Amino acid sequence: MKKLLTVPVLALSFLSASAMAQTFKGIVSDAMCAHNNLAKASTAAHASCAKKCIGMGAPAVLIVGTKVYSVSNSSKLNAYAGKTVTVSGSLSGNTITVQSVKD
Repeated sequence: MKKLLTVPVLALSFLSASAMAQTFKGIVSDAMCAHNNLAKASTAAHASCAKKCIGMGAPAVLIVGTKVYSVSNSSKLNAYAGKTVTVSGSLSGNTITVQSVKD
């Protein structure tokens, strides 16, 4: 009987996890620049600096308007440094857990 209940419970948990996914459209930057100078870090001119900083180990962040989101699995954004992307994921506090990225 317990095995029969396990399958529906697992199925429902996967459905609720995907139902909680949100979409965020913003610019991928590095954490240091985004927190020090948001206006500059949000521009296309900052792309080469973001690539360099992320390449040197700075965590990637997502800038959406005037809000900077930390990313729990920031390595998924590394290839998009300086680009505008659409991220699907879950939000907890000020941190996004990325499920997918589209540029």
